[in-house]
Amino acid sequence: MKREFLINIVFLISINLLIKPFYIFGIDRTIQNTVGAETYGIYFALFNFTFLLQILNDFGIQQFNNRSIAQHPQLLQKYFPNILILKLLLGFIYLAIVFITSWLSGYKVEVYHLIFFIALNHILISLVFYLRSNITGLGMYRTDSLISSLDKLLLIIFCSLLLWGNLTDRPFQIEWFVFAQNFSWIITALVAFIIVRKQLKSLQFRFNWPLLLSLLKKSYPFALVIFLMTVYTRIDAVMIERMLPDGKVEAGIYAAAYRLLDACSVIGLLFAGLLLPMFSSMLKKGENVQSLVRFSFQMIWAGAITLAVSVFFFREELMFWLYSDATPYYGKVLGYLILTFIAVSGIYIYSTLLTANGSLMKMNLLFTISIVINVVLNYFLIKNQKAAGAAIATLITQFFVLFGKMVLTKWEVGIVFYWKEALRIGLFIGAVTLTGYFSYRHLTFPWLVNFSITLLAGLAFAFVFRLIRLKMLFQSVRDKFN
Repeated sequence: MKREFLINIVFLISINLLIKPFYIFGIDRTIQNTVGAETYGIYFALFNFTFLLQILNDFGIQQFNNRSIAQHPQLLQKYFPNILILKLLLGFIYLAIVFITSWLSGYKVEVYHLIFFIALNHILISLVFYLRSNITGLGMYRTDSLISSLDKLLLIIFCSLLLWGNLTDRPFQIEWFVFAQNFSWIITALVAFIIVRKQLKSLQFRFNWPLLLSLLKKSYPFALVIFLMTVYTRIDAVMIERMLPDGKVEAGIYAAAYRLLDACSVIGLLFAGLLLPMFSSMLKKGENVQSLVRFSFQMIWAGAITLAVSVFFFREELMFWLYSDATPYYGKVLGYLILTFIAVSGIYIYSTLLTANGSLMKMNLLFTISIVINVVLNYFLIKNQKAAGAAIATLITQFFVLFGKMVLTKWEVGIVFYWKEALRIGLFIGAVTLTGYFSYRHLTFPWLVNFSITLLAGLAFAFVFRLIRLKMLFQSVRDKFN
């Protein structure tokens, strides 16, 4: 299973590295520079506001379905048409609650059209993720890898035409960005649907209310996990925009820094999407997952620590390079946020394992405590330090969740943590940090060269401290082509 995971994660990351970085830094960043921090801040706050209600749209169906299909592939024929009907109903409920909540929250009528199309995007995203959960549940990992980047490839094409195609004399509107997302997700959903449809003998839609209610009952524990996780990871942007007099600008600055965290977190999402069906299948068969957990955790931390430390030292240079209106304050916000990537990457591994094991109630308790910590920290820190305060709150909360997840995996799954591994990781962190400090303070090359040196050194240290093992890489490639 480690070999299968390694082959597929390398393929998955390679596909995504070809497309998603260009979208994030070429398209998304350019749009923020074009429309300005305040306008983008409004979009970012509305995106996170509507995302907080995503539980009503998804209701845990994606993770429930991924786990179920991985363990019982024959259920696809029964579940697929009924879940599509269920998601249609949930989509209408979600839209209604979004507008009711928008009115209660005091959003002006002028942004209601933007709220609608952003909420529509969440419906489409949830649909695509559900369709992909069937693809990965059936073990079609490489097909899912291609689908995972299709929406961004389409968005690159659409937005490139709008930004640089001279299709209109009007300046770029933030609404155009949202409309382009709508079309990209619609096409992606159609492609994913066709792939899943080919795996079915027939497709007949019937309103089977007992089954729909049964699916809701089975998926609601997963829904609660997603909702609680969403609250403690997305509430910060909403609180910034709502609490501060200059909240839209501060939300835009926070979004500028968060973009890099989102770019890094793509890797964690890829790991989680690939690991969930693997963990589910192994646990159902009674196989020991310790080896795969250690292997995936060390592999993702090798990249996460290297990337986070490198970005931390060169945070101001990166922000000035990326944003036309950047100030040193942008770098301060990024410095706190990027360190959370170390915790987030580990959370993806352990959350996926606990989800596959069905340990949802204890995860929900941990997330509930995390929400309280996060909201309290945000309330006090945002008032005093604005977006930087929200970044500090996120950093503290994410490491609390990581340590909590590690304890839960020991209790629930019996994952053992070895001191030798902890020592190797600690030495690796020290080596990368010292290299980053030396590169930043003492090397006289251009900053981008020094930044690259830190990244390459981190990769080398990952092999030196055996977080990534050459033997495993060579064996996997050899077995693949033999």
